[in-house]
Amino acid sequence: MEYKEKYQPVTFPRDEQKHNHIIEWWYFNGNLKGKKGKTFSYMNCLFSANTKKVNIPFLKTIPIDNIFFSHYLLSNNKDKFEAKTNPVCLMDENSFTKPLLYANYDNSCLIKEVSPFKYHITNDFIDLFLESEKKPLLLNKNGFLDVAVKTTYYYSLTKLKTTGVVKDENNWVPVTGLSWMDHQWAQTPLTDDDKWLWFSIQLDNNCEIICFIYGDKIKTPHASMIDHNGRTKTTGELEITPMKTTYQNNKTGSFYNLDYKIKIPSFNLDINIVPLKRDQEMVFETIKYWEGGVRIKGKMNNKNVSGVGFAELLTAPRDGLIKHLFKKLKSSPKKNLKEITDICAKSVYIINSKIQK
Repeated sequence: MEYKEKYQPVTFPRDEQKHNHIIEWWYFNGNLKGKKGKTFSYMNCLFSANTKKVNIPFLKTIPIDNIFFSHYLLSNNKDKFEAKTNPVCLMDENSFTKPLLYANYDNSCLIKEVSPFKYHITNDFIDLFLESEKKPLLLNKNGFLDVAVKTTYYYSLTKLKTTGVVKDENNWVPVTGLSWMDHQWAQTPLTDDDKWLWFSIQLDNNCEIICFIYGDKIKTPHASMIDHNGRTKTTGELEITPMKTTYQNNKTGSFYNLDYKIKIPSFNLDINIVPLKRDQEMVFETIKYWEGGVRIKGKMNNKNVSGVGFAELLTAPRDGLIKHLFKKLKSSPKKNLKEITDICAKSVYIINSKIQK
């Protein structure tokens, strides 16, 4: 089944706001530096979903048509990784009512556009100010993508100068660095084909690139770039090849390739991407994905380049978590019961229907 809609031009600030679509998200990530060479990676994402159409089992049980939920994480790229997945966000009544983007939720979380493309974002782990140094990158040059079985609107702010504080243990410490913002919305439910390898790339030659391979049975590759002069290019010809670094989460059964070689011939790009930290799996309902900061080295236009970025790897089947948990429970009930209970509580998945089957 295809989920496609007729294209309408993307305009600002109108399309920074919430749309009447089945799924939508406002996503920020960044790589930050603190004192004494300490580094941090963060992600902050607010989702909006039509509970009756999005096809996430837990959400179907909620007796309202539209809800918000959030995911966020903070890693010090060494020994500390904290993440939260909130299945239902309580939104301030003023959210999405102001001329510029504004979302205030769950007492501690804020996305506030203080002036065009300048933001203040907060959650339990961060309090940051972001200012875009470039115009929005409209993917596919018009901000509208056809990925075989569906269409989606999509733009990015690829170079957000960032200052503020992050929570390191029990202390708030000052940081500086670069962030990235994605805004995406689509008239489509979550399907079994919703799998992807996704990368945001911020290079030291002042070029930024977003690239991904979307889909399972039908794969759609895409890359869009904004260069040092603000010019944009887009292509569907790229190679993303897994290398040697892997990670397996024994609690959830997930397995990920974590480092990749990426070649984009029309950008004259050949780079290697390596994770800053391995153990960074996010679990929400039946969805599991790896999310985290990456280090980048390689060549562009036959010159050495380096940089930072983020990877989001959603490759596991949606029912894989349930199968893994039941297998662990069957093999050693007493040993694994607490761990399984913790994972089920974290994923907020109603497993009664699976048990009955």
